[in-house]
Amino acid sequence: MKYQVCTRCVMDTTDSKIVFDNNGVCDHCLDFEQNVRPNWHTDARGRADLEKIVAKIKQDGRGRDYDCIMGMSGGADSSYLLHMAVKEFGLRPLVFHVDGGWNADDAVHNINVMIDKLNLDLFTEVINWEEMKDFQLTFLKSGLPNIDIPQDHAFVATLYNFADKHKIKYIVNGGNISTECVRNPLEWLYYGTDMALIADLRKQFSNNPMKTYPFSSVLRHKFFLRYVRKIQVVKPLNYIPYIKSEAVKFLENEYSWKAPAQKHFESRFTKFYEGYWLPKKFGYDTRKVQCSSLILTGQMTREEALKILEQPAIKDEDAKHDFEYVATKLGISVDELQMYFKQPNKTYKDYKNQESMFNFGAKILKIFGVERSIKR
Repeated sequence: MKYQVCTRCVMDTTDSKIVFDNNGVCDHCLDFEQNVRPNWHTDARGRADLEKIVAKIKQDGRGRDYDCIMGMSGGADSSYLLHMAVKEFGLRPLVFHVDGGWNADDAVHNINVMIDKLNLDLFTEVINWEEMKDFQLTFLKSGLPNIDIPQDHAFVATLYNFADKHKIKYIVNGGNISTECVRNPLEWLYYGTDMALIADLRKQFSNNPMKTYPFSSVLRHKFFLRYVRKIQVVKPLNYIPYIKSEAVKFLENEYSWKAPAQKHFESRFTKFYEGYWLPKKFGYDTRKVQCSSLILTGQMTREEALKILEQPAIKDEDAKHDFEYVATKLGISVDELQMYFKQPNKTYKDYKNQESMFNFGAKILKIFGVERSIKR
């Protein structure tokens, strides 16, 4: 395929499934205009809808210590949402953090300063490090792009499991259209809850029994917990204007908050993975997705995005340090990590997977309006 960049955003043919119209505009942009923007309301209508949801959460939470649970990473989206949830909406969240062993210092700082100033309770679930380490090594050995699945899976499963165990019916989530309307292509970031894939990888590359790691299938948290247990995920930032740069400035001034260098860099492993491993080994730069989202929602110009992409996400000197840090923490040599880096690249199609089930489920959710766009 001849290299091509979208004339509106900065997505390009490193997404092998990308399609352009006669004007050179990609299908990510067209999907946003056709399926997302018409159903995205951040005006008075959105505010009114959110107020109804908040009122329901408060009503159902009467007599309980908390009326909702909210996962917090220390990044901008979850931090700003926490402020809004408490100060603007009057909710009483239990703040929930999953420690996968890779917290950046600034992320820990951000969580602590906000918890202290808002006078909230924080519950931290620490994932068994030996299991996390083995699971991450399993993905490194697999040759797959998305080596961050061990963290992502644990974050989602632990939060849902806690909510279910303690009968908390509302999970308040910082996910939002404003900064995430362009979705990572499937070949870049495959589904983290494909249990067939996970089982196949563990069978081939691991002997760890993983007795405490919080596995959860997509059917469990997308359907059973949501529709049988009635645990609802609410994303308030989708109902109000959310301009990330303004939110960051506010958090810095109000809470002495420290902005991560890039989205998702609250985790040192994710920083290494998205900033170095993914672009250098596979040619996938998640900043293209992030910048394209900001372009489509009017928060960044295409020229600004292209200028950002001229420079690597992580400088060479920092990348060398991160490479050594990751290898040491995983208990392997730099040479072994280099071996995994140089081995042939694989895709999820090289292993057992449930892609057809995910595709079917996504289409059903789109029909019922739960999902506006389909990951591809």
